[in-house]
Amino acid sequence: MTDTIQTQYSTGLSRPNIERALIDAGKDLDRLAPADLALLEDFHTMGRIATAQLVDLAQITGASAVLDAGSGVGGTARYVADRYGCRVTAVDLTDEYCATNDWLNRLVGLDGLISVRQADVTELPFADGTFDVAISQHVQMNVADKARLYSETRRVLKDGGRLALWDITIGSRGELDYPLPWADHPDRSQLVTPDELRDAVESTGFTVRQWNDLTDTASSLMQAVLAQPAQPLGLQAFVADFGRKAENLTPALADGRLRAIQALVER
Repeated sequence: MTDTIQTQYSTGLSRPNIERALIDAGKDLDRLAPADLALLEDFHTMGRIATAQLVDLAQITGASAVLDAGSGVGGTARYVADRYGCRVTAVDLTDEYCATNDWLNRLVGLDGLISVRQADVTELPFADGTFDVAISQHVQMNVADKARLYSETRRVLKDGGRLALWDITIGSRGELDYPLPWADHPDRSQLVTPDELRDAVESTGFTVRQWNDLTDTASSLMQAVLAQPAQPLGLQAFVADFGRKAENLTPALADGRLRAIQALVER
C-alpha cells in the first residue's frame, strides 16, 4: 500500500505551492493565523464545513487526546488544536504531507499542540488505549484491508473512545470517471458500499452511535464550489489536477454513483 499511496499523493510541490498561494492571496507568512489556512487545508468533500460538523459530532474537549488518522497536510488537526487547545497526534503515510503539516503548524504557532507522525493507519505506532477520540476523513477509500484499519483504530482508543468518520462510498453501480480526489486510476480506489463500510466498522467491535448519509448536502455544496471563480487559496494549491478531480466527483455524488457518509462510532 505504501508505494501506491506515495505515488497518488506525492508531487514534491506541496510546500512551495502552498507558500506561493498564501503569498499570492496577500498573506504575511510571519503573521499567519490558523483561520488563514481554512480554504486550502481540508482535503475532503465539503472542506471545512465537513470538518466542523464532524468535530462537533465527536464531542472533543480541551482534555481530549485526539488522533487525526490520515491527516494529509493537517487541516483537521489544526482546527481541533486551535478550537479546543487539546493535544492532537496527526498521522499520515505520505512523507511530503507530514513535512508540510509540520511546517504549517509552525507557521500558525500550533506546533506545541500537534505531533506529526509518518505511519500507516493499518499499523499505528501507539500503545493500546492512547486516545479519547480518533478522526478519519476520506481515508478508507485507499485502504483495502478495512478490518485492519478499524481494528487498529479501536485498539488505540480508550474504553468509551469515539471514532468520527467522514467517507465516500459506492452508491449505484454506474461507472466512475477518473481521476478522482483519492485515485487517479481505478486500481487505486478501494470503495465499498455504505452497508459494507458499516459492516467493516462493526465487525471490529465498534458500536454505531450515528450513521448519516449526507450525499445530497455534499453534492449541493460541491456544485456551488465549482460555480465559484478560481481563488489563489484552494486545494488546487497542492492537489495535482484538482479541478478535473472535483468535476468528476461532483456529478457522481449528484446521480448517486457515490455516497457521502458521516458517522460516529464508539469503542
